[in-house]
Amino acid sequence: MNVTEAVNRRKSIRAFTDEPVSDDTLRTLLSTASRSPSGGNVQPWRIYVVNGESMTRFRDFISQRQPGAPAYDIYPPSLHEPYRSSRFKIGEQMYASIGIERDDKAGRLGQFAKNLDFFGAPAAFFCFIDRKMGPPQWSDLGMFLQTFMLLAQEAGLDTCAQEAWAVHEEAVSEFVGAPDEERIFCGMAIGKADTDHPINSVESEREPLDVFAKFV
Repeated sequence: MNVTEAVNRRKSIRAFTDEPVSDDTLRTLLSTASRSPSGGNVQPWRIYVVNGESMTRFRDFISQRQPGAPAYDIYPPSLHEPYRSSRFKIGEQMYASIGIERDDKAGRLGQFAKNLDFFGAPAAFFCFIDRKMGPPQWSDLGMFLQTFMLLAQEAGLDTCAQEAWAVHEEAVSEFVGAPDEERIFCGMAIGKADTDHPINSVESEREPLDVFAKFV
């Protein structure tokens, strides 16, 4: 698999099989992903892996905890166009794929709650960052995470980056033992996609080049 194939195949998977992922595989992927660009070689990512027995313990632990205030604004408070429509459209596509109507609030909340189960993924990690870091270091996290997701594709694995974990910062920090000076950015579900599940058939659209790029 080349890089272009990995980019085109990668998408957010929201239904996984229970086929296990070994710790050794995760160590290899994370170590290689650490070659991601990092301004000043700061390498601000701090990763906490849950897998196997720790995943079992975490699922039991988080089921007994309540969400709190988001650790950060996942989206701007007033998301404007064209960004608002892009976000709305992918949400509608996702819910439609599994037969959840627009006015079915219980169904939508139930689907959202599957974030707390990593959509059934057997393995996951949480990405944290030092609270003193600024926007440039947060962008480093994005590059690290994208590199990991492409490497996972090469290894035959699928992923879903989950900013939804921002509302469970306190609980996740307690479970993984993150120090007070670190804050959560996201979770990452890891495993093999359930190819029979309709939600995984959703393909998000991308803006054409002339919308987001200008040659000057």
